[in-house]
Amino acid sequence: MQEAPSIDHSFGRHRVSVDERKGRIRRVFEAVAPRYDLMNDLLSFGIHRLWKRRLARRCAALRGRIVDLAGGTGDVARLLLGAGRDVLVCDPSLAMMAQGRHRGGAREDIMWLAGEAEALPFAAASVDLLTISFGLRNATRLEAALAEIRRVLKPGGRFVCLEFSRPYRWFAPLYDLYSYLVIPRLGAAVARNPEAYEYLVDSIRRFPDQRGFGTLMEKAGFDAVRWENVSLGIACLHFGEVPQ
Repeated sequence: MQEAPSIDHSFGRHRVSVDERKGRIRRVFEAVAPRYDLMNDLLSFGIHRLWKRRLARRCAALRGRIVDLAGGTGDVARLLLGAGRDVLVCDPSLAMMAQGRHRGGAREDIMWLAGEAEALPFAAASVDLLTISFGLRNATRLEAALAEIRRVLKPGGRFVCLEFSRPYRWFAPLYDLYSYLVIPRLGAAVARNPEAYEYLVDSIRRFPDQRGFGTLMEKAGFDAVRWENVSLGIACLHFGEVPQ
């Protein structure tokens, strides 16, 4: 695999400190929380739901304690519910989780816990499966987040990450036009927060490509690292296991 890419700490087009970037990201998600799921449906034409269902199918055989990191409103966690599973959403945004808890109602069997990827509130080797969808690119220190994920997973535990990636070369120019021209304008019109969706586009561009992220996973100590493109490489499912 290629050399792992370096990760910067910019926010949009501005270079900021790690703490400042973390605070700005938190404010972005607080602002868009009430319309977050609606915006995902509009921006992806609902396709993000198909991607998340594919993630759930790839994890169908796994049981035990499952953490959906950066789980937001709990849409992926609901897909992971099932017999023999204890499902927990861990997210730094209280506003996002509040939206999810309200929608699920008091009888929904999901646990909710505030926490960040770089400092997970779980004991070592205590999680059987950790998933994350479109959240790892918000980590201020990606390598530290991967190290934490590996720390909390049991020997033989699985890590599955769904994240935006690099589309096929012939499709990339069209995707770039959509990303830079449509997404911020739609974010301004519907979510009333163009800054949030300008950040979204920039964060996608900064995240490592398929091979680069696979390299980072291997350096963090994961085995059986592989990836699976979805929708022409717009997004990608990454898989890794903790050695037995």
